[in-house]
Amino acid sequence: MNKKIGFISLGCAKNLTDTETMLGILAERGFEITADASLADVIVVNTCAFIDSAKEESINAILEMAAYKEDKCELLIVTGCLAQRYSDDILAEIPEADIILGTTDYARIAEVIERYYENGEKTSSVSDENKAVSYDLPRVQSTPEHTAYLKIADGCDNFCTYCIIPKLRGKFRSRPQDSILSEARTLAANGVKELILVAQDTACYGKDTGEATLASLLASLGKIDGVEWIRLQYCYPENITDELIGEIASNPKVVKYLDMPIQHISDNILKKMGRRSRGALVRSLIDSIRKKIPSVVIRTSLIVGFPGETEADFEELTDFLTQYKLDKVGIFTYSREEGTPAYDYDGQISEDIKEDRLSLAMTIQKEVSHLVNSERIGKTDTVIIEGYDADEYCYVGRCSGDTPDVDGMAYVYSEEELAAGDIVSVEIVDASEYDVMCKCVDIS
Repeated sequence: MNKKIGFISLGCAKNLTDTETMLGILAERGFEITADASLADVIVVNTCAFIDSAKEESINAILEMAAYKEDKCELLIVTGCLAQRYSDDILAEIPEADIILGTTDYARIAEVIERYYENGEKTSSVSDENKAVSYDLPRVQSTPEHTAYLKIADGCDNFCTYCIIPKLRGKFRSRPQDSILSEARTLAANGVKELILVAQDTACYGKDTGEATLASLLASLGKIDGVEWIRLQYCYPENITDELIGEIASNPKVVKYLDMPIQHISDNILKKMGRRSRGALVRSLIDSIRKKIPSVVIRTSLIVGFPGETEADFEELTDFLTQYKLDKVGIFTYSREEGTPAYDYDGQISEDIKEDRLSLAMTIQKEVSHLVNSERIGKTDTVIIEGYDADEYCYVGRCSGDTPDVDGMAYVYSEEELAAGDIVSVEIVDASEYDVMCKCVDIS
């Protein structure tokens, strides 16, 4: 079909892989992909609905894209988590939205577009969130050629009391290992050097099927020619095993980086959150990981202002930040989400107190981050080059301990010409809170 398709992809990397699959399906059916929404006949908005700010961003994006219907756009499609959660509301409140596809219906993207152009049918397809999805579909990579996300599972079984994801994405469902390895080989053959493994709880991989473990999957991925970096995101602490730590430590292709969301350290709050870990487990696990992988970079995420969070709970959290000096920390205020148990909890905390606690925690972590980065001066690391910064007269990239669009950047000075995707050895010569300045010492 000779139609131009434009995409807006919001939210997490898992959502981005769904967008890339839709792009692949449409490209294979002859649609033309455009990055300019003003030129698109069809616009697809793949939404997020995790917290209030994400919902607001998604709604604003839908409304912004709806404005193009006054000119070029003929068809507006809303998919993703907001579509799964609020399909009826979207259709009622945003009449410009023609088609709704839920989180397990995105593979129908070409079919519903073709039906619209054949007979004017406006589809609202929101299936059960536990419906099986097909992974072996075409994909158009939207990230830089050398880096790609690789989704290894869907859904979540953790049922944290603040989180709506299990109702939007269903139960945890591991992707077959053969399917993961097949896609990884294809990505590597197309020039991907860095694979970033994503799922709602990556460390839970294989527990529902018994087919494999995350550690055994890493071992198999490490044997693929062309893959040089394998990165883990979203590993919940209670599912991080000695086997997994050992594989990270021993596998030369697995970067020594672990994204481990803990959300809090106070047992009082962890219990109310429905988290399976407790403060002692988290502390012990961090100590064990650091002992077995001395160079490890640990990232986590934290929530402040959860219902019932006392000053003592918050002080325990800030003391933890000061004592454990985690490399990377994302801190967020609690978002009260309807449909979650915590929505009805007593002890809801005012927005002013939430913001005050966020500000204090961020100030502490900023000081920690600067200290951690400063201690890296004079040490060597590896960097993957992303491009050239003409303003700074240097190359820009990411150290092995940095995830794209989340962590800091490395500014690399090199006498030799470098290209995007090159992985080089550097010496760190200066540092700020989040970024490092380096000089290139070896090109692999």
